[in-house]
Amino acid sequence: MARSILIADDNPLIRKMFRKMFEAEADYDLCAEACDGVEAIAFAIKHKPELIILDMRMPNMNGLDASKELKELMPNVPIILFTLYANEINLEHVSADRIVSKNDPASLMSYVRQLLPV
Repeated sequence: MARSILIADDNPLIRKMFRKMFEAEADYDLCAEACDGVEAIAFAIKHKPELIILDMRMPNMNGLDASKELKELMPNVPIILFTLYANEINLEHVSADRIVSKNDPASLMSYVRQLLPV
């Protein structure tokens, strides 16, 4: 059975890229797509994903704040922050397991596999 992943990004083109990427992966399934942190939390509670990918900058609630709340609700679910500002963030100061640059989307799948092996 495929492992479930939730994504949250306010950019519809990024969400489309994620859909295509996970459609090509038999071992991973996109269970929900959110457009902000508030929706990401609601979908996480509803769908119980095994991994969450959050954009850092989103309206209503950004990925940093959403990751803090999600880690409180689901401490064992890995979270990846997917952001243009990856070099500006210290992993020790955020509630995420990895930070991946949007300038290097090819590396995202390797981090997904590391955090959520099949």
